[in-house]
Amino acid sequence: MKKILLTLCCVLAFSMSYAQSNLDIAKVYIKRANSVIEESIDYKEALILFEKAMKYMDTITSPEIASLGSRIYFELKDYREAKKYSKQFFLISKDKKSEVYEQQLDLFVTINEELELQIAEEKRIAEEKLRKEKELQKIDSLKTVWKATSNKLTIKVDSIYDFNKNNYALYSKDNKFGVLNDVGDIVVEASEFSYGVSFEGYIVLQNKKENPNKIFCFNTYKGTGAMLPNPSDFNSISTHFGKVMLPRSNGRLVTYPNNSYEPMVYDLNVKKTVKVSNQEDLLKTLKKGDIIRKYNKDGEVKIEKDWYIFGGHLGGGVHPLYVENDYNINAYLFSVDGTVLPANSQYNYLGTFHNNKIEALKGNTRVWLNQNGTKVRALKDTTANYEGNSKVVKLEEGSYQIFKDGKIVKGTESLEKMVDYLRKFN
Repeated sequence: MKKILLTLCCVLAFSMSYAQSNLDIAKVYIKRANSVIEESIDYKEALILFEKAMKYMDTITSPEIASLGSRIYFELKDYREAKKYSKQFFLISKDKKSEVYEQQLDLFVTINEELELQIAEEKRIAEEKLRKEKELQKIDSLKTVWKATSNKLTIKVDSIYDFNKNNYALYSKDNKFGVLNDVGDIVVEASEFSYGVSFEGYIVLQNKKENPNKIFCFNTYKGTGAMLPNPSDFNSISTHFGKVMLPRSNGRLVTYPNNSYEPMVYDLNVKKTVKVSNQEDLLKTLKKGDIIRKYNKDGEVKIEKDWYIFGGHLGGGVHPLYVENDYNINAYLFSVDGTVLPANSQYNYLGTFHNNKIEALKGNTRVWLNQNGTKVRALKDTTANYEGNSKVVKLEEGSYQIFKDGKIVKGTESLEKMVDYLRKFN
């Protein structure tokens, strides 16, 4: 029992000694804090010293220390901590008539006023933050809607070619060609035709580039199109259209079907094959003008010493000439002056004559001739110049959008740019 009492006494003495030591250390830091305030009014440094002192104190029993803490935190605008130490001061202060008490009471009122303002500002900031978060959520939601709508108005194709004067253009997708207008309406699906060409207001689509057996022609003046009749409708033993020339602004298109002694001249406006209405009268006129020497009832003509199968009329007095048992064109007769151009050495194929010019092909080389077969300046496609305000924008490979009047358009639907769209809802 005596040993236990002795042990307790030792522990108590040690604790009292340790507590006394901590309190002494705390007093040193408190003294330093007061000195820093008096000498340099450095409340940040004073706070560091004060907090060190607090590490050595379990509770504050001195009104002066409580007052010091309250004043330091007040000066540093930490009003919650200042109020906590101010309350501690009033709990332990006994002399309510002292000057220190009056000063602390005045400080306490000021602390409460500043704390109310601080709390109100914190509330305002929190509400503003919440408002901004809601606004950002709203913007994110609007962006999601905009992106979905933008994607809906995106044209998924491989290429969009230049629009012509009538606001139509070729486009390609998966190696097929189609037609769309300058607001993104697909007017001919790219599903069947693997080749397309646009010239002088007409768009020609072919199921094959060479020797096609299906041709679709779109009239951009009228905004309508139609399939050409089967080549066998023109000539019973023809199986394909052969060489297809450029369409001309008068609506005439020339093709050279196989197994035929005559080109197929087709009028895209009236959708009919064009032939010489009275060939005998035409041949009689040519003979009278000494353009040909003879002709017979079988449609054969003699020029100089050679007989040819008369191959119809390409316009402008230009006539293809064939020879028996050969479906390849042998020559072209320019009846305006009697010029004969051999097809095998000059030009393999001629188109239709219009506006004083006729297209001529030699292999893959295209030139333009006048009415007597002389090479002239290349024909300029006057419908190639687009006059509208639509702009094709490539987003990525296989994705395009059309902008018109500052908006994305597709058919009757439109969408503002994202910044304008967001501004509209805010």
